[in-house]
Amino acid sequence: MKLQIVHRTSYRYSLPLRRVVQTLRLTPRSSSRQAVLQWALAGSGSLHPEDDAWGNLGHLHTVERGGRRLHAEAAGVVETRAEPVVTDGPDGRGPAPDWYREASPLIGRWPAIVDLALTCLPGGEPAHPVEPRRGIERLLRLAEAVQHRVRYRPGTTDVHTTAEGAWRAAEGVCQDQAQVFIAACRAAAVPARYVSGYFFAGETGSGGADVAGAAGAAALASHAWAEVCIDLPGRRWLGVDVTHGCLVDARHVVLAVGPDYAACPPVRGVRSGGGAETMEVSLRITPL
Repeated sequence: MKLQIVHRTSYRYSLPLRRVVQTLRLTPRSSSRQAVLQWALAGSGSLHPEDDAWGNLGHLHTVERGGRRLHAEAAGVVETRAEPVVTDGPDGRGPAPDWYREASPLIGRWPAIVDLALTCLPGGEPAHPVEPRRGIERLLRLAEAVQHRVRYRPGTTDVHTTAEGAWRAAEGVCQDQAQVFIAACRAAAVPARYVSGYFFAGETGSGGADVAGAAGAAALASHAWAEVCIDLPGRRWLGVDVTHGCLVDARHVVLAVGPDYAACPPVRGVRSGGGAETMEVSLRITPL
């Protein structure tokens, strides 16, 4: 599937800005399941590419003495495959899968989630070498259990919510469902990582899928799911979309991976000046 993506983030401020420094993780990399055919990133200030510790391509966005507006736009075409398994590239980007067994700032070990892991992933093996279907069935059963426990409800959590917090609240968004799922995998000693990206939800009358809105729309403009390592030596990962209860397919476009949301938000930064802030996000995904 070829998908044309246009993702705009804009900010308005009540006072002039003095300085802004942002990290933008809005540039996808080509992989064994997606090919970036065209991509461009533009912003209000200067952009400097940089690889992070998790193997993602980011850009340092700096603005000196800006006005009262700030924007960033990512646009391009990505061709995806209906293949749930991705293999890490041979260039050695990112840590070994074993790193993703460990706790992270937003994903720790809590008794209730450990109990869920023992129920859905007995023995800790997500994919049996002889019976891979059984391993996939277990992971989808885990995703269903997380869906049932953490009901999808926008506006009830934020980017700082931990997996434990979402579990206790029993509600959240795709970020929270993915992190609870990952917490359960790690509790069973199964390497699992967080993925941020785009999801083509379907077509509108104009031929594409649109999302637009004010503050809080960033959660709608990006999607989150999990990848579980099913082959440590081969660094092969199975994508599981907990929110939609399915394996990753041609509708998913990966932007970044990491141990949890805190490691790979699409936009993160600090500023000096500006006063009160208003943010607007728009996303258009069109099949070609």
